[in-house]
Amino acid sequence: MRFFVLGDVSVDLIYFLERIPEPGEEVPSQRALMKPGGAGATLAAQLASLGHRVYLAGRVGKDPFRELALSELERVGVDLRYLQEDPERQTSSVLILVVPGGERSMISAGGASRYLDAAEFKSKHMDQVDALVLSAYALVGGPQREYAVKALDTARKRELPIFVDLGTGAVRSVGKPLLEYVRGVPYITMNQQELLALTQTDSISEGVEALKGYGLENVVIKVGALGSIVVTAKQQELVEPFPVENVVDTTGSGDAFTAAFAHAVMEGRDLVTAARLGNLAGALAATAVGAQGRLVTPQDLLQTKSIADS
Repeated sequence: MRFFVLGDVSVDLIYFLERIPEPGEEVPSQRALMKPGGAGATLAAQLASLGHRVYLAGRVGKDPFRELALSELERVGVDLRYLQEDPERQTSSVLILVVPGGERSMISAGGASRYLDAAEFKSKHMDQVDALVLSAYALVGGPQREYAVKALDTARKRELPIFVDLGTGAVRSVGKPLLEYVRGVPYITMNQQELLALTQTDSISEGVEALKGYGLENVVIKVGALGSIVVTAKQQELVEPFPVENVVDTTGSGDAFTAAFAHAVMEGRDLVTAARLGNLAGALAATAVGAQGRLVTPQDLLQTKSIADS
């Protein structure tokens, strides 16, 4: 399959702490690392690792972060013909504070990603792909939002499958208006907190009902250790998690879930099976440090076929 992926390309600055410091407090870091990241880049890397042809639309700077940000993308063969270079702004970066158990807090610097030039998008870009995968961070603002809107409109006109993954930062930045941008998207993934914040409701059932007003009927809600919930017009099913040992960093787990989910749907799997594979991919991603530290392969999915198809 051929995917057009749109989203941030960044470098993650990761600090492992015993706890998040209080205001004005300094705490020692057990370890500090720099890794390639960004929701768009991670979605693209995971899809390429799963064997697909992937075109990534993103923007980086002419700075030392650039090489690291692109390292995994180049290694797994992502097509970077639509990658833009910003002559003035730094490659996007995210400061990630990780505490025991893999949970994290983040501080982001949008940088070059937010200035993805919409004038460079051409509708013919969609002639050579089978699906669009978009990170909602591309809808936060700036020229990147205009680019994303153009891509969504073109994909809709061509009746391409569209997969949109929300993000906590995107939901907080844009709020409920984000729903207008993704109205009618065939497949949308989000976590429980994003659902409740986006719909301004108090329960999953209320949130799901609110989404129907925006034509969002194939929704997958990631609920952490409980797995995920598949919601369609005809069903609502809790899909069991895939337990793994040695969870060290959950950064990028949501992107791995969405990539594996899109991979499975485009292979003709039903949504529940696709969500199971997403749960597996998200769990595996959490066993290594960094958003792209553990890329999922077709062999990973085959080795757990009995679980994924059960």
